[in-house]
Amino acid sequence: MTRITAFSSPLLLGFDEIERMLDRATKSTNDGYPPYNIERIQTPPNGSAATDILRITLAVAGFTQDDLDITIEENQLTIKGQQQDDEDREYLHRGIAARQFQKAFVLAEGIEIENAELQNGLLEINLIRLEPERIIRKISITSKE
Repeated sequence: MTRITAFSSPLLLGFDEIERMLDRATKSTNDGYPPYNIERIQTPPNGSAATDILRITLAVAGFTQDDLDITIEENQLTIKGQQQDDEDREYLHRGIAARQFQKAFVLAEGIEIENAELQNGLLEINLIRLEPERIIRKISITSKE
């Protein structure tokens, strides 16, 4: 059975990559942990190459830098957290579990990671969108005779 999508129109040529990114975004299993914010942190000054500056902030209390892993593959930003159990400890009550997580965000073309910082249990990832260079090309027309 053939799947018909919004990108099946004959007027939308070459948008199959966008369709794959949308599929990846809808399939990512984000269960709400850890909680996160996405915000626009500032408007860049005139003359800046960046048009947008965005920040993803994740609440990762109890995780160290070594417990966290940030990767980008095919425009997908993936943040993984994995805590190691301290086997030398004997708990009488354990209400804070060593929990693992994975968050995935699909990034648009032109979005780049500026930096990532862990402070006071918050992981901040700053993203910038660079202004694409506008190129206009003249296409010559030949005649077949």
